[in-house]
Amino acid sequence: MKKKIFLSVAAVGALLAGSVRVAAARKPDVFQVQRTVRIEASAEKVFPLINDMHEWTKWSPFEKVDPSMQRTYSGAESGKGAIYAWNGNNDIGEGRCEILETEEPSHIRLTLDFIRPFEAHNIVDFTLKPAGEGTEVTWAMHGPNPYFSKVMQVFCDMDKMCGSQFEEGLDALKKLTEK
Repeated sequence: MKKKIFLSVAAVGALLAGSVRVAAARKPDVFQVQRTVRIEASAEKVFPLINDMHEWTKWSPFEKVDPSMQRTYSGAESGKGAIYAWNGNNDIGEGRCEILETEEPSHIRLTLDFIRPFEAHNIVDFTLKPAGEGTEVTWAMHGPNPYFSKVMQVFCDMDKMCGSQFEEGLDALKKLTEK
């Protein structure tokens, strides 16, 4: 009787594990998360708050995750070559970002490298487009989607998780610049 129960549980476990593997294998090899907001301020007012990583403490939602995290700035003061690194609790982890390109006042591209709690290497783009008397600001991130990430995505929606953080940051940027 115990052997029959064990075999049944083992069969169900193998079936579930196989289902997760199949679902993960169907996930795309790259991911993208993107959110856009309209801000009633000029791109010239919004752009410096993104292009200078020292300003991120005013609007980035990630700054609130661990208020005591260690931050270091290096490279250029702002724009291309500016580097921001952080090391914090398990919720924020450790990582580094560097501005790769700046096209004032319309585009900023940076690398975003996570060291822990997991390693990941992504590209982030901020695009600012005129929209009437305001600016349409898009925050987008894309990168490779390794198998481990695909398995995680079977259980959690990365677009929803990261997207809600992007929405929070864009809303803070909006409030800050529309003052």
